[in-house]
This record gives sequence, C-alpha cells and structure tokens, in this order.
Amino acid sequence: MRYTVTSALPYSNGPVHIGHLSGVYVPADIYVRYLRSKGEDVVFVCGTDEHGVPITIRAQKEGITPQEVVDKYHKIIKDSFSDFGISFDTFSRTSNKTHHETAQEFFKDLYEKGKFIEQVSEQYYDPVHKQFLADRYITGTCPKCHAEGAYGDQCEACGSSLSATELINPKSALTGETPVLKETKHWYLPLDQYESWLKEWIVDGHKADWKPNVYGQCKSWIDAGLQPRAVTRDLDWGVPVPIEGAEGKVMYVWFDAPIGYISATKEWAEATGNDWEPYWKGEDTKLVHFIGKDNIVFHCIIFPAMLKAKGEYILPENVPANEFLNLESNKISTSRNWAVWLHEYLEDFPNKQDVLRYTLCANAPETKDNDFTWKDFQAKNNNELVANLGNFINRVVVLTHKYFDGKVPEAGDHFDPENELLKALAEAPKAISESIEKYRFRDALNQLMDLGRAGNKYLADTEPWKLIKTDEARVKTILNLGAQIAGNLSILMEPFIPFSAEKLAGMLNMEQKKWNEAGAIDLIPAGTALNKAELLFDKIDDSAIEAQVNKLLETKKANEAENATLPDIKENIQFDDFVKMDIRIGTILEAEKVKKTKKLLKLLVDIGSEKRTVVSGIAENYSPEEIIGKQVNLLCNLAPRKIKGIESQGMILMAEDKDGSLAFVSPEKKVGEGSLVG
Repeated sequence: MRYTVTSALPYSNGPVHIGHLSGVYVPADIYVRYLRSKGEDVVFVCGTDEHGVPITIRAQKEGITPQEVVDKYHKIIKDSFSDFGISFDTFSRTSNKTHHETAQEFFKDLYEKGKFIEQVSEQYYDPVHKQFLADRYITGTCPKCHAEGAYGDQCEACGSSLSATELINPKSALTGETPVLKETKHWYLPLDQYESWLKEWIVDGHKADWKPNVYGQCKSWIDAGLQPRAVTRDLDWGVPVPIEGAEGKVMYVWFDAPIGYISATKEWAEATGNDWEPYWKGEDTKLVHFIGKDNIVFHCIIFPAMLKAKGEYILPENVPANEFLNLESNKISTSRNWAVWLHEYLEDFPNKQDVLRYTLCANAPETKDNDFTWKDFQAKNNNELVANLGNFINRVVVLTHKYFDGKVPEAGDHFDPENELLKALAEAPKAISESIEKYRFRDALNQLMDLGRAGNKYLADTEPWKLIKTDEARVKTILNLGAQIAGNLSILMEPFIPFSAEKLAGMLNMEQKKWNEAGAIDLIPAGTALNKAELLFDKIDDSAIEAQVNKLLETKKANEAENATLPDIKENIQFDDFVKMDIRIGTILEAEKVKKTKKLLKLLVDIGSEKRTVVSGIAENYSPEEIIGKQVNLLCNLAPRKIKGIESQGMILMAEDKDGSLAFVSPEKKVGEGSLVG
C-alpha cells in the first residue's frame, strides 16, 4: 500500500497555535512517523494557504501588501513546524508557480468538460469601496445561534457554515456600512448532481470506518440536499480564473486550496526524482486527510466532488477530523490573541517540544472539544513524563553503570515478574498499531505509557538496588530486561515524542530500529556499553507556568478593555449646578503611600492660598516619587472626609480609561497655583 497523507493548509495570515497542532498536525505526524517506521511508502504534504480574504484582511490591518503578509507568515509557520518536529516531506505554498499552473489546469479541464454551471446572482457589494464583498468581509448576526460577529461563510460561535445572505443585519467589514445586493457572474460546481453518488460513497460506504463526527456532519449535509457551490470570487488576490469572460475574478479559495495538496506533491516529486501521479491516481494508494472539524464539508464533499469530476484521481479513504481544543476553558481566538502560539512556546520552553506534543496528544479532541490548561501541561510533564517514563529509563541506565560498568549484563532465568513484563511487552506494539491505524492516538499514547508503567512496577517490585547484595545473577536479568524494555520504548515512542526517542536511543547506544522489531527481548545485546545517563525530561517549575498564566491574564485584560464601553452621559444639569464647583490648579508637594492600603496615596497640594492634604486612590497607577511637582485639578469645595483616619480636603480630578487605568487631568502649560478652572 502506498500512502498520501495531507494535513490542512494553514492560512498564511498568522502563526500556528496549539489548537491547530492538537486538531491536525500532531496526529498527522504521529500517523506518518508510524507508517515510515513500518517501512511504508508514504508522502506527507502540506503548505501555507496564501489566497483568500483572511490574507487581505491581515494585510489591511498591518498596512502591508498581501504578498508581504504571506511571505512573513509562511516563514514563521514553516520554521515553527520544523523546530517542533512535524516531519513533512514537503511544505509548499499556494502562491508558487506550480500551484497556480496546477489549479488553473484543473479548473480549465473541468470547464472544458462542462462540469461547471454559469450563473448570474446577486451578491453583497460595498457602495463606498465600490467592490463586491467576499464572505469574510461581511459580518452580522448568526441566523442559527444568534451570535454577533458571524462571518458570511461561517459562524465561529456555533461552527455552522453559512451563506452571506443568511446573516441578520449584515455589515461590510471594510466600512461598517450595510452592503447592497448587486448582480455578478460566477461559475458553480453543481454539487446537487453528485448527491446520489456522495450518498452511496459516504452514507452507505463509510459508516463503519469514518469517525462519527465526520460521518454525521456529512450525512446531515447530504440529507439536507446539496446546492451548487461557487468556485470563483470577485477578488484581486488569488489564482486568476483561466477562461475568457472571467477577467478580474479568482478561484474561490476552497476550490484552489485542496488542489494545493496535489501541487505540493508535484514539487516533492520533482525535487526527489519521483513520479507524483501514483500518489494521486494509483488504486494501491491510500489517501488520508487530517483536518479540523470546520473543514469536514470541504474535504469530504466538495473536494471529492471535484476529484470525481476530474475523473482520474483517487478519493480519500479516511478523513479523521478532530473537534476543537479550548484554552483555559475559553475558545481559542486568533483575533483576540487568546492562544498559545507555537513559535512563542518554542522560545519559552526550549528543548521541550515533546512535552507539548505529549500533552496535545493526551488531550486531543478526538471525539469532543477538549481543554488545554497550563497546570495540566505541568502535571503531564512532572507526573507522567518525568515520574513514569523518565524515571524508569534513568533507573535502568544508572543502575547498569553502577553495578556493571555501564555494560548490559547477560540475562538469566525468567520468573513470574519477568513473564508478566514480557507479556506486556509482547502485546504493546500490536495494541499501539491497532489504535494508530484506527486514528485513536490518545489510546495509542496511553498504551505506550502503560509499558513504561509496567517497567517502573517491575523495578519497584524486584528492587535490584537491594537484591544486588545477595543475588547478583538475578540483578543481571532484571537490568538486561530493563534495557530491552527501554530499547522497545525508543521504537514505540518515536511517532509520539521523537526527540526523546532519539535521545533514548543514544543513551542505549542503539541505532533507531523499525516498528516490526518492537516486542523483541534481544534488541540490545549483552555487553553493549550504555552511554551516560541523561534526564529524558526535567520538571517544570511553578514559576514557568505562572508566567504563561499571567500572559493569558494580560491578554484577557486587554480584550476586556478593548470591548469595554464608556459609561452613558449623565443627566443634564443647569449652569448654576456647575458653577457651584470650585476647581483650582494645585501642585503636588509631597506624596506617600497610605499604610495597609493598595490604592491610596496621601498628598500635600499647594493651591496658592493654602496647602491641603488630599487622599487619592491613584497608587496603582502612580508611584509617590513620579508625581512630585505635578500640577493637578483639585475640587476644593468638596466637604472634607476622613479616609483611613486622614482628613481629605478635596478631590483630584482624573480621567478613567475603558480598562480602568487613571490619568491626571492637567493644564497643558504651567499656571499659577490656585488658578480657577471653569
């Protein structure tokens, strides 16, 4: 069997975050590394999706061109994936010449075969900007869950796919104005013509082997009746439509993006001297798409219909889409910066790629949305990787060095403890294989860790550090078997935590072996000199976790400030009410913190005719030292009031921002103390 494995093309309008990793890239990489370890013929393709409205929106926000946007983020994404160990055979981009040529050839072939229908329809148009609005440039109220801020193609709150005309109270994202409907011509893929075939292929053909969330969403769409889907857009950024009469139009991004898998495979084949066609047209090739649940319809209905229309391509055998990963119980949001960005993680936690890979796999949202928390991340590392897997390896290598000069001893007779461990070892590779091949990566990871737990239990039960005093031969057997378990772990770990697997193989002085060698009890021959013990994993301190939590709290605070509204204007007063207030300019002469308080400062303010003591709640915004000599507005005829035992003789006027921060209201130039404000 030949394998073509794809993972969703990330938009090149921002970095990759843990939601992307957990839902798509970590499971895809586990699957591919497993296949390679088995010796399978596999190509793993991906690349950045560099067309579509998200790119142009980012370009507008950053004040740069779309090309500058995609160049910037393609590098960030590609480097992050590489540093994280996502082992693509090729990582391409849809702005490449090969992709444009492949997508245009694909489109033109379908057009010439009469696979499209041409329709004039009314679409939203911004009369101020004088341009048709792509779906992502239209926002409004979701007609299904009534959340505000839904896009013209999807509601991020409930995940529903939408049409722009379904939105309630639509607005242009460019101007905030209400768009108008205007006629435009586009080409459509008539999905309704493929409905009966899709029903047979998916509903009847994949009920048993596709994940319930994937199958259920597809069946729901098919049961509701499929409609023609536009494959062109009125945009100036994308793959130009290569037919007469389509000037100024580009391919709809979800038509050209999946073709990016094909063009990326072409680039890989050219670079490596392979033939790309068997990986997309060979009947002995298994095509698997790894995606998130928001892409199910495009990969299971639209792209297969495109491939069916083309006529010579294989169809995906499986599309193991995951649900969403939340962050600290809140939905990950790139626009609100509520995310853990991969490139930042790699900087904050150097050489800890495997800790994140492990945590994301252990918490993968395979059947339902799941949650990532920094405390759980720390616990996974300290309580599972360090205390279980790392502890077992460290004991085996350290004790071998201590008792046998670092050389793996000969094994003697096996007794019940050995037989129990050997049974676990024999069963582990098959169990892990079955889980991986059913796309149950969480189960597979747990089965791997069970072998580590079994090894730990074996050492704890046999206590070789005690037994060495009375039965050296028995200790030789224990440590020989411990080395064999460690060697097997290095094979079985590799798809999940490859950096640690490589490090472990180095400690064991063992070349990385293939999957079919796992389960053996002679992986490391007696007499093999083990290298010095190194910690596979080290503990993560509370301070590192607190720093990440505080970063998120700052983000939440910034989001709340951005979304905060100013208080309503108070009821009208009369001029006479205003002139009753005696506001004068004063200069702060002295300032000190009020003991046992966080917010209060005691000030001495010179208002010309006298000096007044004022207690002001500004200590969280200003230190005493920085406000000496500051000119302020003081409400002088406010009745005195005792605060913390200090009589306050007036009130400093402050401006309060939406985030609650305070700023002095001061004259633009120095004026005499006691000057009236009115």
